Amino acid sequence: MVERFWLGLRQLLVAIDQLIYIIIAVPIYVVAGGPTPSADETISSRVGRAAIKGHRWGLALEAVIDRLFVLLGAAPGHCRRNVETAFLGCAPRP
Repeated sequence: MVERFWLGLRQLLVAIDQLIYIIIAVPIYVVAGGPTPSADETISSRVGRAAIKGHRWGLALEAVIDRLFVLLGAAPGHCRRNVETAFLGCAPRP
């Protein structure tokens, strides 16, 4: 039962992350154009994709987000590790 609680809480946090991403990305999309933001993508995934492409803002945010997750006990490389799961309909790996 406790494990189910933590799994459910994790999914809730991912959903909040996706909502925040859309709240940030849609106004940028409306003003600047580009690809349509996906409601299935998290902030970490978007930052990871930008870092892979070499965008300076992506590399800077990737360092901050990855450091935060390392402090929380996750393995390094959080943003890039979550890129591949963003559009597959499965939850990102911890």
